Amino acid sequence: MTELLTQLVLTADATLRISTPLILAALAGLCSERAAVIDIGLEGKMLGGAFTAATVSYLTGSAWLGLICAVLACLGLALLHGFACITHKGNQVVSGMAINIVVAGLAPTLGHAIFHINGDTPPLPSGARFTPLTLPGADLVRDVPVLGSLYSELLSGHTLLTYLTFALIPAVSFMLYKTRFGLRLRAVGENPEAVDTAGISVEWLRYRAVLIAGALCGLAGASLSTALGASFIRDMTAGKGYLALAAMIFGKWRPGLTVTACLLFAFTDALQARLQGVELPLVGEIPVQFIIMLPYALTVVLLAGFVGKVVAPKADGIPYVKER
Repeated sequence: MTELLTQLVLTADATLRISTPLILAALAGLCSERAAVIDIGLEGKMLGGAFTAATVSYLTGSAWLGLICAVLACLGLALLHGFACITHKGNQVVSGMAINIVVAGLAPTLGHAIFHINGDTPPLPSGARFTPLTLPGADLVRDVPVLGSLYSELLSGHTLLTYLTFALIPAVSFMLYKTRFGLRLRAVGENPEAVDTAGISVEWLRYRAVLIAGALCGLAGASLSTALGASFIRDMTAGKGYLALAAMIFGKWRPGLTVTACLLFAFTDALQARLQGVELPLVGEIPVQFIIMLPYALTVVLLAGFVGKVVAPKADGIPYVKER
């Protein structure tokens, strides 16, 4: 029983850590799409943020400088996406895919030019990355049955970015549903003509939405290379941007359901790591390739048959052209 509880707590602990970049990226997509700007480029922005954070952290020895530069880099990519899609009414999917492709090639090229090691960055020393934090009293209650392991293993021992991520969930929800800016953001995604008639700039609102998405993607990228990992590795996002988009659709563009989907995907990811090489009763050892594809297979299954009817913001993906 104790061994089972320990395994459950450790899996839940891994789920929280793995879900951090997914939740940040999903919230980024949510903010952008509630303002009717499709953001396929989450993957590329996360990758750009991860590369910038790792590079700056290694060169300066400061994880915080890396984080700030990652956010600035992703804000630049978000502005590029906004310039193409909002100002010039371009195709939002094409713009997002272009960002993904450009960053996937540019990051390893710059990495090779700077560090000369196959496009990756060198391993970060402990001072140049975010290390786990121990909450007050965690060591004292570690031996207390059940509650001790829940507090010391599950709640304590995460990096600052993980705690920040879970603090941002209610903050984003409050912003969307309890503030005037959030009301206008949702309105511009449903009926931009009405927002324009009220004398509010549709373009400025959408720019602010994509900038929020860019900042969140910067945090997501930094968490990958300086918190979950300790360096930038080519293609290290491994489709997490697309998983975040799937979580957003699964969550029907609502923060609570979207985060639930992210936790579900992260749980399967944590589970596959623990199942590798383990002999299961009646089944035996499951092939590694099958275990690794679990999160992606779950995505297809959920989106294909278990999500139910999903209704995107009415103006999602439609450039706004002001009538004269």
